[in-house]
Amino acid sequence: MCALTGITHMDTELAAYLEQVGRVFCAFAEQDSGCIAYGVLSEGRRWFVKHSDEPRGIASLRRAIHVNRLVRHPALPRLYHTFTTPAGLALVYQWVPGEPLYFSSRTPPEKRSDPRFAPLRYRALPRGQVLASLDTIYELHLRVAEAGLIAVDFYDGCLGYDFERSRTYVYDLDEYRPGPFVLDADRLPGSSRFMAPEEFQRQAVIDQATNVFALGRTAILMLGDGSTTFDAWRGTPEMKAVLLRAADPDRTARYPTVRAFVAAWREVAGEHAEQWGAGE
Repeated sequence: MCALTGITHMDTELAAYLEQVGRVFCAFAEQDSGCIAYGVLSEGRRWFVKHSDEPRGIASLRRAIHVNRLVRHPALPRLYHTFTTPAGLALVYQWVPGEPLYFSSRTPPEKRSDPRFAPLRYRALPRGQVLASLDTIYELHLRVAEAGLIAVDFYDGCLGYDFERSRTYVYDLDEYRPGPFVLDADRLPGSSRFMAPEEFQRQAVIDQATNVFALGRTAILMLGDGSTTFDAWRGTPEMKAVLLRAADPDRTARYPTVRAFVAAWREVAGEHAEQWGAGE
């Protein structure tokens, strides 16, 4: 048991403690959720430590604990331990390799056109590899649905890809919650590129059909140029038809469940995944 997985409570400032028990090799600035995270090398192993001492951030971390108790998948970084701080809560995850597949409006223009930039590298992968990556994302969300959870704030900022090992990771499931539920705010957190119309409507029902919209948008973006308009689309007409239904603004026109969507997608994508392999 190492210093990060054997402690139950600490009385000192977290960043200082992390430097005492290891080396902080990266830090992630405070997020909208009120959390801050660190990459830590301790006792020869890398860890991801996420912390908050704000009520909103602590609630987010407690949701993450619940999700990790209910859902296990190779694409989901394992939560090893939790401990309390003077006014907050810290979660200790395994560190996973890979690069984030997200760029924001703050990304410099020169980076957006750099082929080495992870989102661009991903979209330039052979189509078979992208289909395999999408299937990993969909398989994880099947387990999420089976656990009675609704994905909230899922977008490409939750995705990482290890180009060396061709492995996909999904993280930051801190807003996922039991459902269906009724939205009691003016909108849910998230990226508008992935959000269904009902996520902006107070008193709307948020359920698996809402998640189908986000999962459909994921394939539209990842098999295209990052837009939601099928520009530079690399899929087939049959795939496009499934995704158009999944991301229909009219929730009653979508696949009603994640399982129904994934079954329809696999039916049209499976043959091509095998045909394209990893080289096309």
